[in-house]
Amino acid sequence: MVSPLVKPRIVKKRTKKFTRHQSDRYAKLSKSSWRKPKGIDSRVRRRFKGQFLMPSIGYGSNKNTRHMMPDGFLKFVVHNVAELELLMMQNKTYAAEIAADVSAKKRKVIVERAQQLNIKVTNWQAKLRSEEDN
Repeated sequence: MVSPLVKPRIVKKRTKKFTRHQSDRYAKLSKSSWRKPKGIDSRVRRRFKGQFLMPSIGYGSNKNTRHMMPDGFLKFVVHNVAELELLMMQNKTYAAEIAADVSAKKRKVIVERAQQLNIKVTNWQAKLRSEEDN
């Protein structure tokens, strides 16, 4: 099992999603799809106390831990063996994730090659069939 080169503590400034203004009032508005309020009298836009918070640059993650998975690796989407071999020297920084459109046959080849190169694959079990199922 390969482990990351460095595993810093990942600190998120905010873990909750930002709620869309008036999404509690109308069912047709999705709670999670953020839109900036544009109204001239909007309380949320004017940042009144007790209103929904708006996203701002201050909520950004630490540059060192941005896009980092909890295990300390960064994701790299792989479509074939050639792309997997790009990670040969970076196997302690990046973990491979096999793309969703890759067939089960090609996945098997990619996973085997990743084991040889000592590269972590995040979704190695996807589309995998055991011998009993056949």
